[in-house]
Amino acid sequence: MNVGVAYADKFRQVWLKLEVPNGSRVIDAIEHSGLLKQFPEIDLKQQKVGIFGKVTRLEAPVNEGERIEIYREITADPEQVERRDLD
Repeated sequence: MNVGVAYADKFRQVWLKLEVPNGSRVIDAIEHSGLLKQFPEIDLKQQKVGIFGKVTRLEAPVNEGERIEIYREITADPEQVERRDLD
């Protein structure tokens, strides 16, 4: 089945489309994607993961066409950061 795996650090975003066996879990797809080697700072014991923006467990099953996301911590409080002038 085809799924996507996405991760972004401060400098770049990666969204990989890959094929995983039926019955795969979130952790299986992440490991299969190679992102853990490409981004050694990813710590799945600390970071949350989700499917289409909804937090889920590493052991959750994935379905055809889903996008698995690895989230990183917010480093700035949005209420404390000055708003950028969009003009």
